[in-house]
Amino acid sequence: MIKLAISGCLGRMGQRIMALGAADHDFHISCLLESPNHPQADQTINGIKITTAPDALRGSDILIEFTTPEATMTHLAACRQHRVKMVIGTTGLSPEQRATITSAARTIPIVFSSNMSIGVNIVFKLAEMLAQAAPSNYEVRMVEAHHIHKKDAPSGTAKTIAEIIENSSNHKVTDIQAIREGEIVGDHKIIFESGEDVITIDHHAKSRDIFVKGALVAAKFLAAKKTGLFNMQDVLG
Repeated sequence: MIKLAISGCLGRMGQRIMALGAADHDFHISCLLESPNHPQADQTINGIKITTAPDALRGSDILIEFTTPEATMTHLAACRQHRVKMVIGTTGLSPEQRATITSAARTIPIVFSSNMSIGVNIVFKLAEMLAQAAPSNYEVRMVEAHHIHKKDAPSGTAKTIAEIIENSSNHKVTDIQAIREGEIVGDHKIIFESGEDVITIDHHAKSRDIFVKGALVAAKFLAAKKTGLFNMQDVLG
């Protein structure tokens, strides 16, 4: 059984990771982490005392992290110290922070992805295939929409799609329109347009559970790993 730690356990993602992780017999929830600034950080959930101390990760097997870049770096340091594997879905990380994750993967195994959804990772592959097949007369742009609480724009997923397209072909993504309204979970549209037609790849997330389920699959993937940096394409094979 995998001893699972959850960061940001009182947030929207954290609560769903707790619910689906508890329902999966491959996991035992061993640690619940929350920000010291959270007004409910002194609660107990299902007999587990919420903690704000990163050293409480000691003894856990894997931490799932969907929080802020600052919290992610703090918890990464604790995971390196206590040899806890990590699934990182945090977005908005700086190049320096991403480099720190790459360095840490020489000590502990990490799955790091801008989007843990299995469906979105299929879209990543479709975007690569379309970019390689489309002639140079196609202009490429994107539209992404998320809830008003999301701080980074464009989204990490949109940036990843742009990188995939540009690294696999001669196409450049000319524009990424970022929309922040309501409680949109996550929408991404990739548009290839020529003078004669328009080709679109469209993904709509109906609930956060698609990200949680992908993160739990990634955690199981890490169970047998000793070191290394992986993404969801590695997880899905």
